[in-house]
Amino acid sequence: MARRVAIVGVGQTYHRPRRPDVHIGEICAEAVRAALKDAEVSPKDIGAFIVGNMELFEGRYVQDMWQADYIGAVGKPGIRVTTGGTTGGTLACVAFETVASGIYDTVMAVGFEKQFEGDTRAGLKTVADPLWLRWQATGAIGYFAHQAYYYMKDTGAPEEAGSMVRLRLAKHALRNPYAHLRLDLQTVEQVMQSPYLIPPLRQLDLCPTSEGACAIIVASEEKALKMAKKPVWAKDWTAVHKEGFYMRGAQHSVADLEMAAAKLFRRNGIQKPMEEISVAEIYAPSTWAELEWLEAYGFCEKGQAWRLEEKGFFYFDREFPVNPSGGVVSTNPIGATGLIRVAEVALQLRGEAKERQIAKKPRLGFSTAWGGSGWTVAHLLSATKD
Repeated sequence: MARRVAIVGVGQTYHRPRRPDVHIGEICAEAVRAALKDAEVSPKDIGAFIVGNMELFEGRYVQDMWQADYIGAVGKPGIRVTTGGTTGGTLACVAFETVASGIYDTVMAVGFEKQFEGDTRAGLKTVADPLWLRWQATGAIGYFAHQAYYYMKDTGAPEEAGSMVRLRLAKHALRNPYAHLRLDLQTVEQVMQSPYLIPPLRQLDLCPTSEGACAIIVASEEKALKMAKKPVWAKDWTAVHKEGFYMRGAQHSVADLEMAAAKLFRRNGIQKPMEEISVAEIYAPSTWAELEWLEAYGFCEKGQAWRLEEKGFFYFDREFPVNPSGGVVSTNPIGATGLIRVAEVALQLRGEAKERQIAKKPRLGFSTAWGGSGWTVAHLLSATKD
């Protein structure tokens, strides 16, 4: 029978566009040290390490082999994880499963990205067939511009809807000292002065290229209850890969997102997600993705997300806080991005998110990771064991 597991330590670096002062091992060590300090344990207390990044972008492989010295993993069992954009979310799943299965009592998951070691743009442009999928030839920019256009067309959302999302996330990021982009944006009009990439997608609508790392420590119930910090319980998690990236008819598919959320909610008896879940940290690489995907996850009806955004519904101190960290459009070290979502929800449920702490007392948290091949990972975390 699977054991209950909990997050007992959280650590992340300050995220920046470039970190020339450190190499990959050193940037991971920063997050690892922070997580160990948070849990009040040492490397000898960790049974195994789960490490991952989007290695295509650095162009350096089997990095876990030579960074073991830096993260305290020498002589310890390890698992290397790479699932594209979902890597960080998958790291959390593997950590949960490794402890729940009884293989190890305590494990650490470490996600990172140091994108200027290589060429991210080259990596993105090689994932699509240039003849049959010309709209994807611009990588993420073409994909999310396509998504924004169809969201506006299908829901009647005005062009400023994406800028409303960006304004909220900018205000949230200013409260998060770890965020990469901490922009002092005051009005929707100010956001809309950002230049177009491909209309209606603007530069500020899309995520940055960040360097940084994140680490979490996961322990069995027996170990977690003896730890110094309040445990955050991994209630459930899932991964779905279904028709997400390519066009289906005139539009792209959100079947993977819908299925992932539906599985979690059904298994845990959640019938009214926006009422029963206290906070959501969703992996949305663009402002328009956040709107469409809030609907795909079942938090609101199709075409309602932008209307709720207009009312300020998703601010950290309002009815349903979404991405109080500032989200992916503020910070995106890809291999760590999904793990940051998990870490941020854990901080919220512990009541330790400081200036970005949501107004209401949190009970359940929802976090996700998304990858360009239509892969969605979702986690349900709880402040209480039951």
